[in-house]
Amino acid sequence: MTAQRIIRPSTPADLETMLGMYAHSRSVMRRSGNPTQWSDRYPSRQLLLEDMARGVSYLIEEDGTAIGTFVLAPGQEPTYADIKEGSWDEPSVPYATLHRVACADGHHGVGDTCLAWCDSQAPSLRVDTHADNRIMQHIVEKWGFVYRGIITVDDGTPRLAYQRLLPTHVCLSLQHYVEHTVLPKYDSFDAAHNRSHALTVITAALAMAQANRVNPNIAYAAAAYHDTGLRHNREQHHLFSGQIIRADHNLRHWFSEQQIEIIAQAAEDHRASATTAPRSIYGCITAEADRHIDPRDIILRTVQYGRSHHPSLDKEGQWERVVHHLQEKYAEGGYLQLWLPDSPNAEGLRRLRAIIADHDALRAAFDEAYLHCLKSQP
Repeated sequence: MTAQRIIRPSTPADLETMLGMYAHSRSVMRRSGNPTQWSDRYPSRQLLLEDMARGVSYLIEEDGTAIGTFVLAPGQEPTYADIKEGSWDEPSVPYATLHRVACADGHHGVGDTCLAWCDSQAPSLRVDTHADNRIMQHIVEKWGFVYRGIITVDDGTPRLAYQRLLPTHVCLSLQHYVEHTVLPKYDSFDAAHNRSHALTVITAALAMAQANRVNPNIAYAAAAYHDTGLRHNREQHHLFSGQIIRADHNLRHWFSEQQIEIIAQAAEDHRASATTAPRSIYGCITAEADRHIDPRDIILRTVQYGRSHHPSLDKEGQWERVVHHLQEKYAEGGYLQLWLPDSPNAEGLRRLRAIIADHDALRAAFDEAYLHCLKSQP
């Protein structure tokens, strides 16, 4: 049976175990030709307790036994401000710094376990290590870190600095924030713009971000926030969404000011009625993801919106509204535009236009959607 490893925050009760790990790791360093990186007193009890108090100290457990420890600290690392013989890549991207990796005697692959977890925690990771620490250099290079230059730590000694930029997946901490803070906002919106719609847009945006080789964290955030402005009004909700993004200071944990502006603009540019192209690839992605042109889904959402916002209309009144909306927006000559080459919406739009052009097919699709709404009505 494969051993199960978990990572959890460390506590003062783990202190003695962690000190034992650091003692073992110091001996490994010295045996492998790295005698000076950590002194006999490093890290101190006080430093480890401070790490715990800051919430940046972690323990790796294997089937309930502690086998490793490390620090992952988000935010600016003061000693990284001055880097020589090189430079950081995209220095404005927020990052987390990996420190004080250690393992227990008799356990292997702890560094890999640590980095596999850390890689999902921040848009950029940085780490520094002693020139003689060949083991750590090998691990970080295996995980795609790139040597960036030399920094000087607090005791005045130089360290080799490495960086891993832009993971190919969304940071877990960002996902947790969105799922617990942003998505609940959609629960009060109409059926056509509820949480299910937001999740559909997120899924489509991430697929497009991968296809276009752009930062998935930015695409994810733009998709997650794109309709939050509906809490104010529908006509200008895209602009309110942009304001909400700029005002959410928690986003600065994952994004630079420049990236937050890109996210806000993407939300502002997502409306299908826009007459100008989005200002960035992320705006194009958010707009295309918001369309998600599946004919049956588009017709259902149009009926749902009509029944929610125009409840006085009878079935035939809703039918007329649906026909008018689909003709104005999706039919040949409608205002909807596709912004990405080889758009994933192109085939769906072609099929939807064929239904719109066929009166009987459109009426059948409407009747099916209307019945679905009646059955799902509380």
